[in-house]
Amino acid sequence: MKGRKLLVFLAACVCLVLVGGAATAAPAKGGVLRMAVIDEPPTLDQHVVTSDLTTMIAQHIFEGLYTFNAKYAPVPLLVKSDEVKDGGKVVVLHLRDGVKFHNGKVMDAEDVLASLNRWGKFGARGPVLFGNLEKVEATGKLDITMTFKAPFAPWKNLLAFLNGGPVIYPKDVVATAEKKPIEQYIGTGPYKFAERNPGRYIKLVRFDDYASRTEPADGYSGKREALFDEIRFIPVPDVGTRVNGVKAGDYDYAEQILGDLFDSLKADDAVVTTVNQGATQGLMFFNSKTGPLKENFKLRRALQAAMNMEAVLRTAVGPKELWKASGSFMPDSTTWYSKSGVDAFSNGSAEKAKALAKEAGYAGEKITLMASTSYKFHHDSTMVLVKQLKDAGFNIDYQIYDWATLISKRADPAQWDIFFTHHGFVPDPVLYTFMSESYPGWWTTETKRALAKEFSATMDDAARKLVWDKIQALAYEEVPVIKTGDHFTYDIYSPKLDGLSASSLIWPKFWGVGFKATK
Repeated sequence: MKGRKLLVFLAACVCLVLVGGAATAAPAKGGVLRMAVIDEPPTLDQHVVTSDLTTMIAQHIFEGLYTFNAKYAPVPLLVKSDEVKDGGKVVVLHLRDGVKFHNGKVMDAEDVLASLNRWGKFGARGPVLFGNLEKVEATGKLDITMTFKAPFAPWKNLLAFLNGGPVIYPKDVVATAEKKPIEQYIGTGPYKFAERNPGRYIKLVRFDDYASRTEPADGYSGKREALFDEIRFIPVPDVGTRVNGVKAGDYDYAEQILGDLFDSLKADDAVVTTVNQGATQGLMFFNSKTGPLKENFKLRRALQAAMNMEAVLRTAVGPKELWKASGSFMPDSTTWYSKSGVDAFSNGSAEKAKALAKEAGYAGEKITLMASTSYKFHHDSTMVLVKQLKDAGFNIDYQIYDWATLISKRADPAQWDIFFTHHGFVPDPVLYTFMSESYPGWWTTETKRALAKEFSATMDDAARKLVWDKIQALAYEEVPVIKTGDHFTYDIYSPKLDGLSASSLIWPKFWGVGFKATK
């Protein structure tokens, strides 16, 4: 089995990397990176789209006010410093001076204000922050002041999370934009958008006037250096073509490879395998508006009791190295990890499920469960879950749709009782979709509302963790959603690449990455 190299970058001007005690040249500058991606993204506009594929590409073009280091802590990116006043109700952001957009304009507070306002009104995650704001205003050429209705602890995490997040556009691009995706991809990142050739590639080129931070690279934070002349993101839907393309030298990097290829690829010297750190989790959302599961928490717990998640993960993911049957909504690599309520996770007991269902008054009513064939993981997971539920005596109407149809149907509570989806890693639990009352499932009990309010208003990190423990315990009691466990995607790349490491976190990033220098 091929071992992994840990690449440790030095932040000073020393162009050496120490690997296993030997000195090797730093990655070379130049060349074209060819990345095989699973499909073509509909847009690169981060404000309104939560697609991981969009974010993975767009993070090279756009930047936010904050980003995350390797420990998932939010740290400044376009912000120079911040001040928190009035017990947390007022936050002043001091922006970095001299940051240029790709069109040559220097960023100022008016650009930031226009970007925040558009994201707050039309963005995928913006209303979570703006619903707690009294006002946001430019209070100087490089100053933004946010005034909250009450102290709101997650503000920095929301500003740092790029997926569906508040990237900064020039004011003249974003000021009149609404929910329709922006098509002028002008940001401040190390690479700039150059061309979209539909069905063939999205091309980025190095931005020579990029204003990098100077701190050592750490996760997504610190120094960002564009080494490639170009990056081409090439849609290759077939996983076999992606794998064979890297082996043949047609591509340099390929994402989201199937689990059943993992062991053979790890042993293949033609490629390097890399497991992404950000855990993905399968989620079953329960309908809280109508149907047999509305407010019948005991019936929901009965369904939960029937499920054996190890069987689900073995079938849907494969190798044990790529999954973990963990009931904590937040992974154990974070300070949010919690054991509250997890005794109810993955019981796999048909007998317990039948007893709880009888107590809940269940008399064989149809329970409609929707899943999608567009994601193989969704289909494979629900095939196992449906069998477990039927074996426990539940009348499951299993409906399979493409992803677009499922998204349309889940907006109508009359059409389903349970639907299956997945959720990527989030650095703050407030970012989970089940915490939003507007997301299909509509978890809106008074106890949840009170805890969510306390969670957002509590400024002390330790106190917030205690509230999160209560929220997770409540989730296992009221069962608005059921987690199947954590699983990890993996990618492959050519041994010619240098600078890639486990610090990719959620999405692979290609600043600081280049081809190995030739002697």
